[in-house]
Amino acid sequence: DTRPKRLRIAYGPSSYSKKLIPVKERISARQFHEPNLRENTGMNEINEKNEIVVVAGADGFIGGSLVADLRRQGYTRIRAVGAKPFERWYQHFPDVENVHLDLKDRENCETAARGAYQIFMLAADMGGMGFIEKHKVECMLSVLISTHMLMAAQKHNVQKYFYSSSACVYNASKQVDHNCPGLKEEDAYPAEAEDGYGWEKLFSERMCRHFREDYGLHTRVARYHNVYGPNGTWSGGREKAPAAICRKVIEAKLKGHTEIPIWGDGNQTRSFMYIDDCLKGTQMIMNSDILVPINLGSSEMVTINQLIDIAESIAGTKFKRVYELSAPKGVNGRNSDNTLIKKMLHWEPSISLREGLEKTYRWIYDQYVAREKGMQVLA
Repeated sequence: DTRPKRLRIAYGPSSYSKKLIPVKERISARQFHEPNLRENTGMNEINEKNEIVVVAGADGFIGGSLVADLRRQGYTRIRAVGAKPFERWYQHFPDVENVHLDLKDRENCETAARGAYQIFMLAADMGGMGFIEKHKVECMLSVLISTHMLMAAQKHNVQKYFYSSSACVYNASKQVDHNCPGLKEEDAYPAEAEDGYGWEKLFSERMCRHFREDYGLHTRVARYHNVYGPNGTWSGGREKAPAAICRKVIEAKLKGHTEIPIWGDGNQTRSFMYIDDCLKGTQMIMNSDILVPINLGSSEMVTINQLIDIAESIAGTKFKRVYELSAPKGVNGRNSDNTLIKKMLHWEPSISLREGLEKTYRWIYDQYVAREKGMQVLA
């Protein structure tokens, strides 16, 4: 039976609320820094590489890539948790603790969190615009994962907790202009998030804040802007724009087609962050004193047409673009304003779209060719 383990547990308050010990003084929501945190918890005295680090959502693109990165850094006790059967994980390593659990269930979250020093909470039911516009209930039910993992982290005295939010939390009225000047962190309010997925992310951000303020849990939140790269979804409906464009160009080239379909009019603007920048930024934010949700994204804004130009340049060919104006296209303009992250971390994502897309294109090309030959690949 390859189905994730599902456990039943009573949801009454008695088994949980008694274990929550409120801090004596609430931390102001307007603070950016938590200067005494490491001193108070003894974090400097612990070699984190020998403590249990949990990656929730390790069966997915970013989670699997994070597990790989932690291994490269020498972390010795990685617990990789995912809901998919192991054969469907994008990256699966036999030398880490791989756990097959459905994290919508509260007891499974407690199993995942038990003994952990830190948790990277990347698990969610999501995909590109074609998925989140048509599966709002599934996206919003990720709130069960987000909430139960926070509860488990508090119960098991986890020292550090990272939550991956999304640029989909931002107010839609700030994203009408194609020439979006960049979304600042404060633009999430007054709230008008992406229906379904964005509202779940915004709610879970607030949960992280209140677990920090009420119970002293070390929570950090990053708002991801369109992460892409190898070892992720590139076909089947959940893929995001960079992977979808690469696949369409590859397919047209290999099959001798002269046209490629494009969702929308091609004038929508976005920024795209390569996975290596995402991994670096995620860990920097986890280990920072930044209390507020912060942008983690590239500020290199391009139109979808310009994204296609780059993919065609890599492929060495051009195609006629057939614009599907009734297809899901998302907001008109979205870009990451990196003023705050540069101020707080003296860093921002810097891998160019051309560099990252070329690596992504080559990987998808190999996967596509292998699939055409009848080999089993993950799409």
